Amino acid sequence: MNNKNQNLMINEEAVIRKLSLVSLLGNAILSGFKLFAGIFGHSGAMISDAIHSLSDVFTTLVAWIGVKVSKKAADTDHPYGHERMECVAALILGLILLATGLGVGKVGVQNIISGKYEMLPIPGAIALIAAILSIIGKEAMYWYTRYYAKLINSAAFMADAWHHRSDALSSIGSLIGIGGAMMGFPVLDSVASVIICLFILKVSYDVLKDALAKMLDTSCGDDYEQKLTEYISAQEGVICVDMLRSRMFGNKIYIDLEIEVNGSQSLKDAHDIAEHVHASVENHFPEIKHIMIHVNPANELDSPLNQS
Repeated sequence: MNNKNQNLMINEEAVIRKLSLVSLLGNAILSGFKLFAGIFGHSGAMISDAIHSLSDVFTTLVAWIGVKVSKKAADTDHPYGHERMECVAALILGLILLATGLGVGKVGVQNIISGKYEMLPIPGAIALIAAILSIIGKEAMYWYTRYYAKLINSAAFMADAWHHRSDALSSIGSLIGIGGAMMGFPVLDSVASVIICLFILKVSYDVLKDALAKMLDTSCGDDYEQKLTEYISAQEGVICVDMLRSRMFGNKIYIDLEIEVNGSQSLKDAHDIAEHVHASVENHFPEIKHIMIHVNPANELDSPLNQS
């Protein structure tokens, strides 16, 4: 069992390194090219898009640090582990997205309100090419990061994946705005900046909401608890489930459980039932890090043995 867990940790370490490297290199190359295209192509939307991509470089570093720390084993100061550090990383990512979105939208709104559309520059073809390449590149990075984030159950890298998707959506807005501006409607470049802002703010809200929920010991929901209750109730020796509470702890789940067993059996037998339930649940539901079980003696009148 120890070798299996060690191999899993090694695989997770390899996945984390791969995700971080791909994301850092991809974002660095794309942001540099988009900034170049935005400046020399006279496109405010593309410059905003480049700033958005540049923020990805920093957020990937934050995600990597958060995941690395969260995988550390429990110690004296942190007896329950470090999983919440991944939530902290996701929270920071969400705040960066929020600040980026507001910054991107500010300039666009100012240009639209000014009304001096004839003074706005017409973007060049290089800005249009950069938008197309950005859409393709960022969408590919989204699916790549999303796949591995789900594989290692990482909230921080899932947030990073959605950051890639927000970049792809913002580049679609850039493409429309740049194309419209090149066709004689220069204000559309600024409109695209505002649209990009809205996409980024929506993703920021989702990431922050998920991170806060996992930091505040939020329940896993009625459907999950019902599924778990049915599974435990079906275990040998369990008469019924008296109480079950769940709470999210980073990307892991903790369960508090009370079960009823035959009250006439020995303490050792009752303990063996609890041990079996403990091992079975943690093996069948890998997202559960620990389940605390309290055993209650069943009321003799309620026991199925006496009702038969």
